Parts: sequence; structure tokens; C-alpha cells
Amino acid sequence: MSQNTEPTFVSSWNEWDPLRHVIVGRADGTCIPATEPALDAKVPEDSDMRGQFGPRPKDTIDKANELLDAFASKLESRGIKVDRPTPIDFNQVTSTPDWKTETMFGCMPPRDVLLTVGKEMLEATMSYRCRWFEYLCYRPLLQRYYAEDPEMRHEAAPKPRLTEADYRPDYLSDKIGVEKRLEWTEQKFFVTTEEEPLFDAADVLRFGRDLVVQHGFTTNLKGIDWLSRHFPVHRLPP
Repeated sequence: MSQNTEPTFVSSWNEWDPLRHVIVGRADGTCIPATEPALDAKVPEDSDMRGQFGPRPKDTIDKANELLDAFASKLESRGIKVDRPTPIDFNQVTSTPDWKTETMFGCMPPRDVLLTVGKEMLEATMSYRCRWFEYLCYRPLLQRYYAEDPEMRHEAAPKPRLTEADYRPDYLSDKIGVEKRLEWTEQKFFVTTEEEPLFDAADVLRFGRDLVVQHGFTTNLKGIDWLSRHFPVHRLPP
């Protein structure tokens, strides 16, 4: 965490204003997630990740942390306040009444989980079961921001159930192949259904009052509709 002890002031409306305060992730304990519908649809068929799960090799984690720490130090040298998440034990079985998965993922990419729009920091739904609890790594920071900035709003989108109804089972068939998957992607036919709102924070670009949201493997149309209702003073182009 940065040594800068000034109180936090949350206010971010776009992607290009001078950076003053940022969260940089950590690679500690990062895991290769176990097989699950949303993840499997994005992992290339020839990837060595297929069929593997559990902690990533220590040398890769050490290298990732070396790069992340160097990035954080460079930002701080430019006067930018840097905070870091608190990793939890990602190499454990997690479950809800609807599903169970063998491992979690990690907290290397904060941009996937947290969306800052003005004075609000919003926890995204996530569409991977292995990332359902990832928000916990950022709660200590969000609690501190809430205490330090009386105008800051901490919100969380409805946690999805992520049952089998959220995913198209035919997407995972070994008979589909890359060519058919690319055709489906061109047609905006993705692995997630419209059962419930799903979105990643990283799928949102902020242009002042305009929010541009990508419809893809991690954000469905119902997720875009939820964001439109949640931010009524913003415009979400169709």
C-alpha cells in the first residue's frame, strides 16, 4: 500500500483525466480455475490450462508480483497514490447452494471487479463461478474509502446464482470447433444466456455521461440493461 496517508476522495468519470489514485492487483496465491461453463468457453482448445487446476507455479507468481510491484512503485514515484488488495486463500473449494468449484482465481486484475462511476464504486456481478468471492479482496479498501470520503457510495450489483441456466451447454461441445465458435462470436451468440444480469467492470468504458458497455463472453444484454437502470443519468449507447 502507498505511504501516502491523505484521505481518499472518490471521483472518476472518464478514462483520460490525470491519474491520482489507483488500485494495483497482487498475484499472491493465483490459481488456474477448475473447469466451469463460462471459463471453458474462453480457454483456447490447445491451451495447456485445459484439464488443469490449482495453484500456479511459484516462479510465475513471483514474476507477476515483481512486475506488479514495479508498476506500483513507478506510479508512486510520479505522485500517484497506490492501494493494493488483500489476497485470500484462492486454492480452496467454494460453493453456494447452486454449485461447487474446486478453486478460485486471484486478485491480479482489479479492473474486472470494481467499476468507479463518479462518486460510486460498484462491485460487478462476475460470470465465472471461480470469481464469485473475489470482491472480498477489495472490501478492506472499500470500507476505508467509505469511512474517509463521506460522499463515496459503495454499491454491489445483485450476486447472480450462476446456475446451469446461465450458460449454453452446446457452447462446450468438443464437436463445435474454433471455426463455429468464431461464427457464433460474430453473431454475438455467446456462452452466457439472458437468465440474469451478468457483467464485468472491465467491459465498461466511461466517457463522462456516456458509458460504453461491451456485450461479450462476460457481459450479457441483461447486464447492460441493469447498468442502464442503475445509472439513469448516464447514456448507454445501444
